[in-house]
This record gives sequence, structure tokens and C-alpha cells, in this order.
Amino acid sequence: MSKRYRITREFKENGTSEQGISLEECKRYFSTKPDFAYTPVFTVTGATTMSIEGDFFMWSFGDSKIPFRHYHGDIYVSGSNEAVIPKMMEIAGELDADVLEG
Repeated sequence: MSKRYRITREFKENGTSEQGISLEECKRYFSTKPDFAYTPVFTVTGATTMSIEGDFFMWSFGDSKIPFRHYHGDIYVSGSNEAVIPKMMEIAGELDADVLEG
């Protein structure tokens, strides 16, 4: 089972913790990143196919598409691919946020 990470402003002392990361802010931020694309539905295909509605920013990394999901003021991502860790840290730094496991 892979770890899940959360990019959050929950613990910021400069007043941004109450604001969280808005969907509009995410859309503006990720639109400047050529390797990200927004989608309102994430579809997982395997033995069965499952579609999940939400706000997903899909990161294209080689042949992989890795979802960063905006949910209730935070951004969630799975750590199943090692390349996610530095990308997640970069995003958190640029959004003035912290990274938590879980």
C-alpha cells in the first residue's frame, strides 16, 4: 500500500491556515505548469474501470499520469511513484504550504 500525502496550509502561522488552498488558486497555479492538466473526472483502468469525480490536476511524468487532487482546501497525492516526492515538495514550496503524510 502506498503512502498518501497532503499539501496543506493548516499549520501556517502567517494567517493562511484559515484560507486553505482554493480551487481557483490551484487552477491558476497548475495552468502555469505545462506538465499538468485539469480534469473533473479521474478514471482508473485495470481489472475493472472506475471513475471518480472531483478536481484533479494530472501530472504527466514519462508514460505515467499522476493525480494531484484538490479537496477541501488541500491537495492530496499518492506516493506510489518516487518522482512524486520532489514534485510535491516543489508545489508545496510555491504555494506556501506544508506536506503531511496521511
